[in-house]
Amino acid sequence: MKQFLKSAVVAAGITMIGGAAIAEEYTMNAVTLSPRQADISRGFAMFIDEINEEFDGEFQINWRGGPEVMPPFGQAEAVRNGAMDMTFTSPSYYSGLVPASSTMNLSFKDYNEIRTTGYYERMTELHAERNLVFLGEVPATDLAFHLFLNTPIETLADIQGLRIRVFPTLLPLVNALGAEPLVLPMGEIYTAMERGAIDGFMRGTVGWAAQFEGVVTHVVYPGVYRAGFPILVNQDAWNELPADLQTRIIAFVRDDLAPRIDEIWATDVAQGVVEMEAAGFEVIQLSDEDSAQLREIALDSAWSVIATEAGEDVAAELRGMLVD
Repeated sequence: MKQFLKSAVVAAGITMIGGAAIAEEYTMNAVTLSPRQADISRGFAMFIDEINEEFDGEFQINWRGGPEVMPPFGQAEAVRNGAMDMTFTSPSYYSGLVPASSTMNLSFKDYNEIRTTGYYERMTELHAERNLVFLGEVPATDLAFHLFLNTPIETLADIQGLRIRVFPTLLPLVNALGAEPLVLPMGEIYTAMERGAIDGFMRGTVGWAAQFEGVVTHVVYPGVYRAGFPILVNQDAWNELPADLQTRIIAFVRDDLAPRIDEIWATDVAQGVVEMEAAGFEVIQLSDEDSAQLREIALDSAWSVIATEAGEDVAAELRGMLVD
């Protein structure tokens, strides 16, 4: 969308009023992995609103929409090739472009803990190698991923053989548990459950339980990993911005806005638990032994794939930042 960005700049122009220059205002089009009305989009909306307020007159984000505008799995490539200026996406949706992207999920640390390790600066470098600007993260640390089923289980071993919808980051874990993973967009989960094409799925616990009443019967605790949504920007569009403006946007996103967004999820997750109870989901709490094993398998299986796809040195470096 570089052409749109240029058009916005030209339209704003640099005009003279009483001998004083009026600065240009830069605009970027953005898409998101989820629709505007989805609960998970709350963090995106907060991000966009605050950026537009903070940089009013200098920089604005035009939220074009979600999957109805552009398929989620293609959004990162669209940003890379200039078909779109910006996306808020899932780390695993573009691991083919940036193999280390899905590491953003592979931790139990919160945003502030990760921020101090230099992880986001390293991710900036790794994305630049693929001609993508990594602006930062819309974090959701409390939004772990749980297993939702249409049948009860008692132990971790009972997951073997079940057909489980996943997104790519969860593939290694579900494989390691002996289940059959299927990668499907979020919008296809309900139909797949209703038709019996899958026995369950892994997802966060916020904002959707009522819609799955009758097709989900059980939710398994504990959850695994953390949620975080990278903000990717087209390199050419980003280069149009003055260097000082780039610096201020990054500082605002990473040091001010992201930590505050991370804090909103604790309340949302608690409300999600209430909604699951109202929808009739029965909680299955794994034993301490199975819980510890689940989390160990979750980390080891996923980081093993990162080592293969991104290289052992990169995997070891990033794991050292994300895992105690």
